[in-house]
Amino acid sequence: MSGGPTVRRQCQFVPETALSEDECKEAISLMKHSADEDIVKNKMKLTFDYRRNMILDPSSLATYCLSFHVSKTSKAWVEQDFVLMFGEGVSGKLLEKWPTAYKKKIIQECRKLPSTSELEELLLTADPPEDSTERDADFGSEETRKVSASQAEKHLVVFKKSGTSIQEHLDAITTSSQPYLLAVGARKNAVHQFFIVLDKNAIPCRSTSCLGAFDELFKAHFVFGTSYNPMLRNMYTFIQTTVYNIDVGKVKESPRVAEVRVRLLH
Repeated sequence: MSGGPTVRRQCQFVPETALSEDECKEAISLMKHSADEDIVKNKMKLTFDYRRNMILDPSSLATYCLSFHVSKTSKAWVEQDFVLMFGEGVSGKLLEKWPTAYKKKIIQECRKLPSTSELEELLLTADPPEDSTERDADFGSEETRKVSASQAEKHLVVFKKSGTSIQEHLDAITTSSQPYLLAVGARKNAVHQFFIVLDKNAIPCRSTSCLGAFDELFKAHFVFGTSYNPMLRNMYTFIQTTVYNIDVGKVKESPRVAEVRVRLLH
């Protein structure tokens, strides 16, 4: 495969100043303890190449996560690194185009599939009646429950009630896995915080909306150079090629993903 989040690629951003390894380590140490967002953003740019090399070295990923997830200003750095890789135009595609250009078309495609109770529940969650506010507000309790039947729910989003110990959740993780969302709130339709969980670390999302948090989760795959979960690969590949237009023709798509992508774009 010559495309996707694990591939070494030429990034959009080229730093004006090249730092030595010692200078990069010093800058990273400063970022960990600085609450000044402007300083952190500047140091992130200056250490971009150094950090990319750390990410693409599998043995250093855990160290990399630990170096940054504790930062008070870390909510912005997944987005910033993705922008440095692909540019502002690519970064904004999902939030800009999903509600207007893709959501209705995807629902129309789903309505062409053979009807099942599971599909009808998914469609009702995605496209609720106008007088239904409860389902519309729910970030996906029905959807995630149906997806869990195919053993995929836990690989995309896990819900925890407010007051639950995040650290206990992280400590209970026994195997390293691809990133997923941890949603925290009073109810599934009242989530107040999302985290990206990766390698027993919880990185706070900037967004408190389902779509915004998923946008950050998708980008985290590229920022951390981690592969898609096999059970979610087709979904992520569809988002990558159809919405973000990344590595089209380079990444392997299932026939169904390629077919739907072509229809949606024409």
